[in-house]
Amino acid sequence: MVNSRFSVAIHILSLIATTSDKSQLTSDFMAGSVNTNPVVVRRMIGTLKKAGLLSSQTGIAGYELLVEPRDLTLLAIYQAIDGPEQLFAIHDEPNPACMVGRKIQHTLEGVYTSIWHAMEEQLQAQTLQDVLDQLRL
Repeated sequence: MVNSRFSVAIHILSLIATTSDKSQLTSDFMAGSVNTNPVVVRRMIGTLKKAGLLSSQTGIAGYELLVEPRDLTLLAIYQAIDGPEQLFAIHDEPNPACMVGRKIQHTLEGVYTSIWHAMEEQLQAQTLQDVLDQLRL
């Protein structure tokens, strides 16, 4: 299932990469930019820290990237936030007496696997720096 966690993670990492005064990088500030609740930002930051992409110091506002934006692939970000292992779900129990129903699951598995691999290749080819360059900050 596709959700917005990936976009939120890229948004937060982009803010951290482009904000020179790291003391501004509070969960409230980032939540205002993402337009979400600070709790959502704190959870995402925890996930990104656990994945080794961010660091912070207790009692001091702000975060630091542990990977240079040019070296941080979108695939690594996707994997860090435990993106879904599949984008599409195949419906359960199609009618085996139907000529389509008896083969649709196997057929769609192949189609979806190839789409998944193409997506992974594209995410591996793009970096956080590519995103920042497109933002033109």
